[in-house]
Formats: sequence, C-alpha cells, structure tokens
Amino acid sequence: MGRRTAVVLGGSVAGLCAAGVLARHFDEVVVLERDLLPPDAEHRRGVPQSKHPHFLLNSGRRAIGEIFPGFEEALIAAGGMHLMPSMDAAYCENDGWAPRKSGSMTMVYSSRVLIERVLRDKVRELPAIEIREGVTVTGLRTDAGGTARGRVEGVEYRTAGGDDAHLDADLVVDALGRGSSVADWLGAAGWTAPPERTLDAKVTYTSRWYDLPPADRRPETWWWKHLVVTPTQDTGDHPDEHEFLSNFFPIEGDRAIVCMGSWGIEMPRRTEAFEDAVDRVRATLFGRATRECTPTSEVHLTRSTGNKWRRYDLLDVPPAGLVCVGDSICAFNPFYAQGMSSAARSALILGAMLRARDALDPAFFREFLARQKKSLDVPWMLAMARDQAYDFATGTEVAPRWRRRIAARLSWPIFNAINAASREDGHVERTFAEVFNLDRSLAEMARDPRFWFGIARYKLRQRLGRTVVPGGFDDRQDPPGTDFTGYTGAAPSKPAQRVSA
Repeated sequence: MGRRTAVVLGGSVAGLCAAGVLARHFDEVVVLERDLLPPDAEHRRGVPQSKHPHFLLNSGRRAIGEIFPGFEEALIAAGGMHLMPSMDAAYCENDGWAPRKSGSMTMVYSSRVLIERVLRDKVRELPAIEIREGVTVTGLRTDAGGTARGRVEGVEYRTAGGDDAHLDADLVVDALGRGSSVADWLGAAGWTAPPERTLDAKVTYTSRWYDLPPADRRPETWWWKHLVVTPTQDTGDHPDEHEFLSNFFPIEGDRAIVCMGSWGIEMPRRTEAFEDAVDRVRATLFGRATRECTPTSEVHLTRSTGNKWRRYDLLDVPPAGLVCVGDSICAFNPFYAQGMSSAARSALILGAMLRARDALDPAFFREFLARQKKSLDVPWMLAMARDQAYDFATGTEVAPRWRRRIAARLSWPIFNAINAASREDGHVERTFAEVFNLDRSLAEMARDPRFWFGIARYKLRQRLGRTVVPGGFDDRQDPPGTDFTGYTGAAPSKPAQRVSA
C-alpha cells in the first residue's frame, strides 16, 4: 500500500531518529517542534537536560549511524572527541585511582546540543522531511477509539501565529518526552490508559560549564580528559560530597561540564555552594581541576530523574497508527546514559518493520510494541538493579526490603570487583562493556559462568597477593599516567595503599 504522510511529534534526538527512518518509507514526513530550533549547538527550552553531560553509548552510535550514515564522522568534525575511557579517563573507585590501560570500549564525547545540531543537519539533507517550528501539538485525531479497529489518524496543533491546524497522517510518532500528553489524549478518545511502571530513586544532579585552561598552561599531570569519582562505600562519618557520583566531562571547544549527582541528597544549586562542593569531593583532584578552569554558565540542577515506562504493550487493544519512542514511552534515570541510545534503537526497530510489512494494520503495531519491549527490557533492568537499592525510592517497582538491603550492600562492591577483574581478564572487560553499551543484557551477563569465574579468580589472586596490574592509587594525589596495557610485572604487585587522613 502507499504510505503518504508520517507525523513526528517533537524534534529532539528521539524524534529526529524516527524521522530519519520514516523518510525512507513515506512520501512526506512532518516534524512538529514547539521550539524555534537554533542554527548552531545552543540550548533551547524544550531540552533542559542538555545542560548536563550526555553519553552516547556504542549501541546508540551504531544505531544513529545506520539511520544517518556519516553521523559519527560529522560529530567528530564538529568537535566531538573519539576517546577510549580506560586510557583517556581517570577513574576513582572506592579504594582510589584505577590503573590506566587499553580496553575494548570507545566513546564519542560531546555536548547534547552538538549531537542535536549534527542530527538536524543530517535531517535537513533528506528532502522528504519538513520541520515545522514554533508549533504546539494540542491533540490527536482518532477513529473508533478503544475498539479493535481504533486508530490514530492525525494530529491537531497550534501554529506559531496562534492559528489552529491539523494534519492527517498514516502514522504518528510520539517523541514528546517525559511530559507527553498523548496517553491522556488517547484516554479521552476511548482507549484504556497504559499501565505505568515507575521507580524514582530521588536522583538529583547539578552541573556547570567551564572553559579549560589553554593547553600550554595545564598541569603536566593532566594526561586525562575525563574524571570520574564514584560514591564512597565508607559507612563512617564523611561529607555528603563523598556520596556523589562526580564527572568532569569533556566536550567540544576545549570545554568541560562539571557535574555532581546523588541519590537522595540535596544538591547545590547556587554558585558558591557548588564551588564549595567540588572541593569536598573525595578525590581532591576534582576540586583542583575545576578551580583551574573558567566558569561560563550558571549552575543547572535537575530533579526530574525517575524511571517511567508506559506499557502500551500490555493493552488489550493498543492504538493503531501510533508509535511512541524515547522518553515518551520509557524514561530512565539519566545517570545511566541510556535515553538517546534506547530511542535510536526503537527507531531501528520501526525501520525494520516498515521494510518487512506493507500494511500498517493492528498486527503491525502489536508486533512493534513486542519488539520494542524486548529492546527496552535491557536498559530497564540495568536501571532497576541500582535504583531499587534505596529505601527512599518510590513507585510501582519498589523492591521488598530484603532485596533492597542486598542491592544496597552489594551493588557498588560488585561493580568495583568487575572493574578490578577487567584489568586482567579480557572476557570480563568485554562482557561488561557490552552490558554497559546495551549490546548485552544484565540477565545474559548473570548467566555467563566464564564471567563470574573471571571475577572469582581475580578476587582469589587479590587475596593471595598475586594480582599483576596495580590499582588503588592514592585519591589524594594525581592519578598516575602510566600505561599498564600488557603489563606483566617482574613480581606480583600489591595495590598501592591509600594514605589515611
């Protein structure tokens, strides 16, 4: 059958990826965006989270590259940096700085606003896509809502000039984000509200942008480009800042985003409090490095971080003619960097189905939801594994008390054990990198006996003092720049001990 018009609600990463896929299968793709889109990499009202660091996971990089060939090259040409975190990041674990060595994972570092600008440039190369800016979507056009033949047939919107308008569509894609009203509009039209799975671990994070000092004025010990400081596992008295997950995150233009976040702790939102907090992060380099830089923004704070999954796949009669992608269907705690990649993966699923099926009938949308659910299970399980550890978490997915205690007691120690074993076991390192990048599920990792054997073997060697690659370097000093790739050591090496306060 002919496919004439598809309408995408929202022009952020999820919407642009969906539009790129639809342009191959529809005569006309119209993107309706509330904001006036900036010509360059600039913040806009509709994406407040752009002021914080964004990781584009490997699965997301591949997905976007498949939708928009040349995307990664264009991002790097625009200033993005292709780095290997295990070599280019200084990583402070519970017992101190981790050793620097080659690994299997690479990443492209940039700001969210640059990612969106490059995506917009790619979208504008496709003649089938039209972006209408400054418009507000006000509702859906539907037929026989809630029945077996119920269908979304178009959208209603208000133009930038304030006029009411509508668009008929063969397919509507909801990419309106966490605050999407599509479920409410469907309810008003007769559909049952989708069940929601929620878990809010009260994550708050705060960020500020900085210019790096000129390269010739940076300390000689600045071999790193990215700093990460994980929360302490010390149960004794310590400053709140020792509980922060802290990032000194490099972006284009010789800049960095300094970001601190926590579960359940009030975070600084004013300049003086922010500057005081960076000095109290447990790795002293974090504060020293920040002080070497020049601030270029105010402090930006975000609290809207709960996990929320609208389970359209559980409806007896899901609406035909509608697909939801990105945060509009499944929003994650941003700490885990899963949003953009999950959205791009959903767009690829949509593209695969459009290639395989001619009819956009109810069976098409039921199968899409089933495939999307399988894809979303992977990041959802990762988010739950950590966020269910907190007694103050709220939502439908709050775990029983016994499970919360186990998660709280073991989650960071297991994470640290995996990182430590990865230094000397390639299978452990590759497996965890695949899980982190959504190329493998947590369940698959949990069922891998070789993975757990590698960790157990490393822990035994550690107990016997027979590990090879040293670690645990003093977090009150600069991280060592030594490259331990291929290091065998003349004799078994014990980790350097941290200096007590």
